Amino acid sequence: MKEVILLRYGEIHLKGRNRKFFEDLLIDKIKKSLKDIKCSLKQISGRYLITDFEETKKLEIIEKVKNVFGLISLSLAWEIKTSQEEIENMSLNYFEKLNEKKDLKNLTFKVSVNRADKKFPMHSDEFGAHLGGIILEKFKELKVDLSKPEIELIVDIRENGFTYILTEKINCKGGMPVGSAGQGLLMLSGGIDSPVAGYLMAKRGLKINAIHFFSFPYTSLQAKDKVIKLAKILSQYTYNIKLYMVPFTKIQEQIHSNCGENYMITVMRRIMFRIAEKICKQNNFDAIITGENLGQVASQTIESITVFNNVVKEKPVLRPVISFDKSEIINIAREIGTFETSILPYEDCCTVFLPKNPIIRPKLDNVLKQETYLNIDELVDDAVQNTEVVLIDY
Repeated sequence: MKEVILLRYGEIHLKGRNRKFFEDLLIDKIKKSLKDIKCSLKQISGRYLITDFEETKKLEIIEKVKNVFGLISLSLAWEIKTSQEEIENMSLNYFEKLNEKKDLKNLTFKVSVNRADKKFPMHSDEFGAHLGGIILEKFKELKVDLSKPEIELIVDIRENGFTYILTEKINCKGGMPVGSAGQGLLMLSGGIDSPVAGYLMAKRGLKINAIHFFSFPYTSLQAKDKVIKLAKILSQYTYNIKLYMVPFTKIQEQIHSNCGENYMITVMRRIMFRIAEKICKQNNFDAIITGENLGQVASQTIESITVFNNVVKEKPVLRPVISFDKSEIINIAREIGTFETSILPYEDCCTVFLPKNPIIRPKLDNVLKQETYLNIDELVDDAVQNTEVVLIDY
């Protein structure tokens, strides 16, 4: 008998002929999450096993693996050779040890059996009832509850000749392995919404890179450091991130000097999307990701979003939090660890030269007229050429 950590994946089961591609990606991500911990990882049918770890590293392994997209649950389990006698003895031994720690009187339990190995002589329900009967015979103070037991003893009989006995399933993040859906470029502002947007798209398999627009000296170096910190937090889920730091001061000054005040935000956002798409094309990224949320601010109306989409010609723009309530976004930000950093009081470039009354329902013809006052191609090319790439290592 030895203690192992049993990992289960979800949607990958549905992938048919492409399943190995997703399995290999998932194995790679599990290994990356455990790169600093000495242990072994192996695959059995429909499961992964982490073995040969130090007892003191057990909780650390669980915390790291819980963040791997593609896994739906994990369990600490006892691995034994498959035989009816071994399973019975191990199950009784569990309750004997439990009896040393607490009073079993009126404690409710059930036995669940998963017989993946069809060579095992008894069917799942039959063996579950048999095993429950043996336990009750020895520990008569226990009570059976098949709907909401206090303890569920799970017996997982696998095709590799081993059985895994456990009592708890710990939820993981679910989703798909990072990288299975291509690569995206996240417009990372430093606020609450955009890190959540990046997290959600990574959960659906996109490898995340990020772009940030800064306007020094109007925005502080602390604001730049804040975004780097957010990218590092995201890397717990997305692994290595290329963060493109775009100098935006000249562009904002030109907009402020030449465009109507009400249109400044709209023109600024359209130039941001142009720059993001150009960097996507240069690096073969597949999509732009934003934290835009319908109706949250003046620049996030249907009309504004339509005007922004008009400028992006070749890449899709993904807006995963478009329909979320702010409280829903904040809850996810707290869960993934970005919230406290996002609310640090360092302003980003979207607050620079902020107009009193930004237009909320822009018409494309009027926006195009405002853009004639700028040499947009030159501004975009200059910003891209002077972009700094910061490598965020996981």
